[in-house]
Amino acid sequence: MANAEHSGATEIQARLRVARLALWLVAAVLALREVAVVLSTPRGERLTDLETWVGPDGVLHVKGSLYDSTRFTGTPFGGLVLKPLTRAAEQALGWGWTFGTLLLVVALGLVAARALPQPVGRRTSLLAAPVAISLLMLSLPVRNTLYLGQTSIIPVLLVLVACFAVRGERVSGLLIGLAAALQPTVLLFAALLWFTGRRRGALTTVAAFAAGTALAWAALPHDSYTYWVHHIAGTGLGGPADDLANQSLHGLLLRLGVSGPLEISLFLALGAAVGALGVRRAVRYARDGQLLLAVAITGCAAIAVSPTTWQHQLLWVLLAVVGRVGKRASDRYVWPVAVVVVMTLPTTMLLPHISALYPLRNNLVLLAALAAATVIPFLSRTSPYYRTPIPAQFAPAAPARFRRVPLLPFLRRVLTRPNLLLELLLLRVTYAAYQQVRLAATGGSNSAGRATAEKHGQQVLDLERLLHIDIEHWANHAVVKVDWLRNFFDFYYESFHFVVPLSVLAVLYWRRPVDYRWARASLGFATLLALVGFWLYPLAPPRLMPALGVIDTVHGVQDFSKPDYGTLTALTNQYAAMPSLHFGWSLWCGVVIAVIAPRWWMKGLGLLHPLFTVSAIVATGNHWVLDAVGGAVVVAGGFGLSYLFQGPRGRTAAVVAEAEAADQERAPARRDTAPRP
Repeated sequence: MANAEHSGATEIQARLRVARLALWLVAAVLALREVAVVLSTPRGERLTDLETWVGPDGVLHVKGSLYDSTRFTGTPFGGLVLKPLTRAAEQALGWGWTFGTLLLVVALGLVAARALPQPVGRRTSLLAAPVAISLLMLSLPVRNTLYLGQTSIIPVLLVLVACFAVRGERVSGLLIGLAAALQPTVLLFAALLWFTGRRRGALTTVAAFAAGTALAWAALPHDSYTYWVHHIAGTGLGGPADDLANQSLHGLLLRLGVSGPLEISLFLALGAAVGALGVRRAVRYARDGQLLLAVAITGCAAIAVSPTTWQHQLLWVLLAVVGRVGKRASDRYVWPVAVVVVMTLPTTMLLPHISALYPLRNNLVLLAALAAATVIPFLSRTSPYYRTPIPAQFAPAAPARFRRVPLLPFLRRVLTRPNLLLELLLLRVTYAAYQQVRLAATGGSNSAGRATAEKHGQQVLDLERLLHIDIEHWANHAVVKVDWLRNFFDFYYESFHFVVPLSVLAVLYWRRPVDYRWARASLGFATLLALVGFWLYPLAPPRLMPALGVIDTVHGVQDFSKPDYGTLTALTNQYAAMPSLHFGWSLWCGVVIAVIAPRWWMKGLGLLHPLFTVSAIVATGNHWVLDAVGGAVVVAGGFGLSYLFQGPRGRTAAVVAEAEAADQERAPARRDTAPRP
């Protein structure tokens, strides 16, 4: 038994080492990718902020003010520190600055990994550093910093080093004071130090900030007056304060149309409230032993109260990923996933292009920072759910027909309903990625792949003629002659493509959560296979074949003389036709309803949807018959992959569990009624 336990522990350690090595390789690949992106960009387009500071005609070379061009947006102390670095930065403007910034990012990840609340499990301690560095490399603030040549990593790193890597309140206060001299709202950390009992550190922070600012004022009096008085701490420098890149309360109010004394009053009042509430929450979590979370909350409050907070200064939000939210295990992933998604993807991918959602989309990062600073109910370490959340219920493994199924046995069927917010978030991100890949399949525009798509269209038409199924022209012209039928198919094509799948998912989520997970996985696999088809085989639909004479009943008359044509050209790739996801998604709906619906008439009604859909896509000229065949193939592949990876669907597993429980209940009764010898 001892040997078995030792061998099991050795195997676990070996797996951890392999996982750690793999994660470090991922971090290295991401770092090399960022370096390659920066250095492969033409010299005049990369490191533009650094060029404006230290280039031959940069603001740090001019005899006058640092702010004559308004391109230098740092503090006078920052300019004073950068002046001695001018010559060195010029000599190694590309490689030296970029690799130096990478080293700062790595140091930031290592310090953040060490700062996790104790006690930390062995697995977490081994994997935290590469995961932290990888997330930093993927985040928009770090990518923006590397691309522009900014210095915004330095204040964050100084604060983390002060809180977690040095000893002595005075040294910590000195480092935070220097960070505040570079980024003034970091001075909010002095309040965190004061209210957590480190008053000597708080006083040192204020003194270091005052000394740095006074030194800059003595050396650069005109620039200091320009920054602190004329431009009010840099608000008037760089881009307009109402620019979307300014994710602060000041920028939010300006974008909402509030201006003048009213806007200033609201900004000061809201800023004071957010700062006070953020510091209060940070103090509570610091006393709870979650100092890294306290630092993140204070940084998020600093983002909101700053007059201008540009994208490269938003790194504090990513640190808030360490907070734990939710009592259930299924809820535990919502907050970290939301933070990572918001900090790594552009907001245009997260929310649809609807004008009513613009106020939300344009301020999404700021709203995340405000939420972290003021309202997110992070769990205390004293909570019984902090380390042991309510576990998910898993269905027992159902017997599969094949020996090697499931291939991934750890992907067990969960019986409980998944978190709705997480599902909606992942659904939106997945669909946005689907749109991007679908558009990129022909080079990012319809004209880029027009010749190839039309060539493939002719190939499909020739094959259909060989099989005697080339009915597109006949069906299209037959429907056009009947107005009510044409209107019906146009409406069906435009309206039911999204409504029915989303309705099926919604009903399954609410009434049949086990089947929801099975159906969602199958749909995801099918869509992924379809994207591969779009990429490998761009195909012109019948309506976009100039010589075929098919009438586009949905989009209107096409002008084939233009490189790009069609009313949806700007929104989606018109040559993503093989396979047809219009038919594929409708067939998925029909199969799911036929499998799950309890009544025969419900099953039949569900199967009518793919029948109407295939009629609509052919009659309106939007797809070939073989496109529908391709859609059926990817749907079959989706269900097959779901079965291959996870085994039989969860409902089957639940039935097996109920049968086993019933057998166990009947077993004592059978023993009692058995004849005695």
